[in-house]
Amino acid sequence: MKIINEQKIVNILNKSKPPTKKAVKAVLEKAKKKKGLKLEEAAVLINNQDKSLLKEMFETARRVKLELYGPRLVLFAPLYVSSYCVNDCEYCAFHRRNKSPRKKLSLNEVRKQVEILEEMGHKRLLLEFGEDAKNNPINYVTDVIKTIYSVKKGEGSIRRVNVNIAATTVENYKLLKQAGIGTYQLFQETYHQPTYLKLHHGPKADYVRQITAIDRALTAGIDDVGIGVLFGLYDWRFEVLALLSHAQYLENKYGVGPHTISVPRFNPATTVKLKTKYQVSDNDFLKLIAILRLAVPYTGMIMSTRETPRLRRQAFQIGISQTSAASNTAPGGYGQKNILEQFTLYDHRSLDEVVNDICRLGYLPSFCTACYRRGRTGDKFMQLAKSGKIQDFCGPNALLTFKEFLLDYASKKTRKIGDKIIHQQVGKIKSKAKQADLRVKIKEIANKKRDIYL
Repeated sequence: MKIINEQKIVNILNKSKPPTKKAVKAVLEKAKKKKGLKLEEAAVLINNQDKSLLKEMFETARRVKLELYGPRLVLFAPLYVSSYCVNDCEYCAFHRRNKSPRKKLSLNEVRKQVEILEEMGHKRLLLEFGEDAKNNPINYVTDVIKTIYSVKKGEGSIRRVNVNIAATTVENYKLLKQAGIGTYQLFQETYHQPTYLKLHHGPKADYVRQITAIDRALTAGIDDVGIGVLFGLYDWRFEVLALLSHAQYLENKYGVGPHTISVPRFNPATTVKLKTKYQVSDNDFLKLIAILRLAVPYTGMIMSTRETPRLRRQAFQIGISQTSAASNTAPGGYGQKNILEQFTLYDHRSLDEVVNDICRLGYLPSFCTACYRRGRTGDKFMQLAKSGKIQDFCGPNALLTFKEFLLDYASKKTRKIGDKIIHQQVGKIKSKAKQADLRVKIKEIANKKRDIYL
């Protein structure tokens, strides 16, 4: 089964432009059913230029997100562990030609970084490693994961560790599974093969090795996988349909689509001289986020601190369901300055400031990791997500983890607005019995009990 048919994607994009208003409205009506979209239907939305219909598309995406996921916004932090890399990718500051000093964290340094992140209030981490079999072997990766789970600072603990490492073997993915990995993420960067080959030098230049890595991870028993594109390397219209093709391929072959889709944009970085004619405007970026939300409604969508607070606020409303906060992209970067970072960040707010802002938008910050620990992963999670029943678990668990954050880490002003959000959300639960049960659990948290989840 072919994963990406480039010519088919190009033909679909050319065939569907410009779409009629009737065609766009028909696709939006189908999208409201939350069953996903075909490539041809997504292309209709991609090629739509009617501003009034674009506004309707954003509103439809907002509704779909709320109906499936509710007002939750899951928070995490990246932890860059090693900048050693044998690849020479044109868009990344860790490329081999960069003569800046490299850094690999010792396990003791990992502990110190995790303590800093726990003191902020983080419960979820995404690990990042450069590709270097000598400096970053798989046993080092698994030792890092085990070390992170062992760190307990005050009331803090990391309860889910997601991992982004270079494409590897089924045997190595099995070792990640045994170490307690959450989601395995790997981005294709660009699905356009000529562009991919132009931008990559080293082992990562193997396009097939990269695009089939998710297959090997699933074969190894990793239930949750994440895919993504670095928007700006090639035409975003092509990349959106390619992402959708990859998601549909996984769904058809394994019975489960991607747990997450990430939407980073190419940003400047130290010694990176790449000039691209495909840079994505803010308007097109928001458009593609809405289209992905409608085309793959069941998947979590991730946005990083590459984007400004203003744009992040807009994206949260039309599709994004997970976001990093208070991030640093340098190994050992938390609590330090002037260390080589992988790329430029545009949201430098603290976790408390981001949480406060999310509350002001009317959303519910979540640090929940319950599904992973309850075994609601892979196809089990997807069945709940597609039906909307995941809210029966994620809503209450989000409230419980948020209450923990407010008590243990929040400023007074964040605690005030956060308690208001909790009160509002508990009141929206239809079942009086569930309301009462949740209030009992919230009271238990107020009385110092931690890590309560459904």
